[in-house]
Amino acid sequence: MSDPVAGLDLERLGPWFAEHVPGAGSELSATFISGGKSNLTYIVGDGSSEWIVRRPPLGHVLATAHDMGREYRVMSALQPTEVPVPVTYAFCDDESVIGANFYVMEKIDGFPYRTAEQLAPLGAERVRAISTELVDTLTALHAVDPDEVGLGDFGKAEGYLSRQVHRWKKQLDASKTRELPAADELYERLAASIPEQSAAGIVHGDYRLDNVLVGPDDHIHAVVDWEMATLGDPIADLALMVLYQRLAKVGGDTVANASEAPGYLSEQEVLARYAAGSDRDLSRFGWYLALGAYKLAGVLEGIHYRYLHGQTVGPGFAGVGDTIVPLLNAGLAALEEKH
Repeated sequence: MSDPVAGLDLERLGPWFAEHVPGAGSELSATFISGGKSNLTYIVGDGSSEWIVRRPPLGHVLATAHDMGREYRVMSALQPTEVPVPVTYAFCDDESVIGANFYVMEKIDGFPYRTAEQLAPLGAERVRAISTELVDTLTALHAVDPDEVGLGDFGKAEGYLSRQVHRWKKQLDASKTRELPAADELYERLAASIPEQSAAGIVHGDYRLDNVLVGPDDHIHAVVDWEMATLGDPIADLALMVLYQRLAKVGGDTVANASEAPGYLSEQEVLARYAAGSDRDLSRFGWYLALGAYKLAGVLEGIHYRYLHGQTVGPGFAGVGDTIVPLLNAGLAALEEKH
């Protein structure tokens, strides 16, 4: 048995693993994969094979967040589609095993490119191909009929945008460590101008380059980190991806800047590529960008709360709190955009 790993009791996990994961032994080792600021991800091995284990964060967890069962279910359902996802092996809702729900999935041969420094050595042509496939994979996800893959009851698509606005207010209120007047203003303006939804589809909830695994062949081998997945208005996914791309231009350690690598599709190219493969109306895209900013502020404020209370694992949390007010201001500015 290896040394203790925060959030994973290997002595208790071992017997469960051997019983529920095909071909697995009970003598396990584990390595925490750094970089995740929400659900915790580990490589777990038995000496001959390796798997990925995902569990919720330690400490303060908001209601409805970090639902391992939903993440496991959506990836399992997408196996037969054109959307690349890891093979899923087992889900555990018995919290006596490691103290939380968790699941086990395939370890993919792929890399989650996060920075321009990581991407740049590939050259502009390869980077362009990867970013183009990133958009095409999102388009493919949004084209999946939820009923056809058994996800018709995965969420209530009707009223999704309204629920998102109110949900993230609730999440922000539950995690706030200080007054955020810009959050109050953004909430009021979002709630007063909700657009008519586009056709219902599967929403990933946090789609970006470092939430996919790109293989040595430059193709996307898996879309991961489905913790916020639901049914709703897929334009929200596109908006959040574009928002991350805008934030990359500002700099800082909180948001990945891979989109700054030479060859990466511009924002206009991303929107044009998506529009070419989808018939969704992007005329109110500024509102969706503002919703993305509000949502991301809610996520980051929750991370900031856990950091202040010593409930985070891994580096990279100290500056999270400083990014939230500029992000909210960016959301307010996006409401004025015309597309």
